[in-house]
Amino acid sequence: MFARFRRKRINPVLRDLLQETHLSVNDFIYPLFARSGTGIKDEVASMPGVFQMSIDEIVKECDDLKKLGIKSIILFGIPDVKDSVGSDAMCEHGIIAETVKAVKAAHPDMFVVTDLCFCEYTDHGHCGVLDPVLETVDNDITLDNLAKQAVIHAKAGVDMIAPSGMMDGMIQAIRGGLDRAGYENLPVMSYSTKFASAYYGPFRDVAESSPSFGDRRSYQMNPANRTEAIAESVADEQEGADILMVKPALAYMDVIRDVKNNTSLPLAVYNVSGEYSMLKMAAKAGVIDYDRVMMETLLGFKRAGADIIITYHAKEAAILLGK
Repeated sequence: MFARFRRKRINPVLRDLLQETHLSVNDFIYPLFARSGTGIKDEVASMPGVFQMSIDEIVKECDDLKKLGIKSIILFGIPDVKDSVGSDAMCEHGIIAETVKAVKAAHPDMFVVTDLCFCEYTDHGHCGVLDPVLETVDNDITLDNLAKQAVIHAKAGVDMIAPSGMMDGMIQAIRGGLDRAGYENLPVMSYSTKFASAYYGPFRDVAESSPSFGDRRSYQMNPANRTEAIAESVADEQEGADILMVKPALAYMDVIRDVKNNTSLPLAVYNVSGEYSMLKMAAKAGVIDYDRVMMETLLGFKRAGADIIITYHAKEAAILLGK
């Protein structure tokens, strides 16, 4: 009998010895959503287990995360007041700046990343200042504001900046702004290949960031474009990004591998809200083994080439990995 493959699978110890791809709690960054107030922890209906939290609750959440071995978070802000330029995002007393200060004061060992964009802060829900003629984001004005926003976050004590707006030249502008302000050692993790995806729906509930008109296809990527996806990430590497990212992850495994093969930089993926909610709803319907499908999905991201996984599953996965 010819058993060249099966004889390496029969013994479970040998299976473990020969496993090529490994998942670790060290791979995860956990997203958190901050809003003003105290004692607020409001679950989002479309994302079971995900909450809008006041700053004090986020500080408490970091205690729980550290007990699970999760060492990094990425922060998103929900301001009380939105305007046409997203002023709260550029204010040293804005929701994200205050959250960073509070988390780093209570948990100096927590690695804090901030999402750098304007969609949560503008009254129109787009990712920058609007061009009134073209009715899309004005690229160059928004670049200046992104640099201002990055410096505000740096002054608050953030450990890494993660720009997500998909503006042309954003990494060069942010890197320049940080360097001029004396933050040459602050790393930038770029949302370098971010698609105009239908998988973001539940996120817009939790972040309250749906566009008031139109969509984001004039600046986010066409999901059909593979070679352009590689070029976007390579361009951000050339502009000075320290880490690249593909978002979403599940429907773009080919792009994850393509980007990994075309750059020397570490690669993150964002396991987005729609991907998370689909598993939650399938589990509720009783049609999947939730834990197994979740872990298989996360392992798939690693196998495709991800070094970092931003995921709402992080706490659940950490528990399973610790067993």
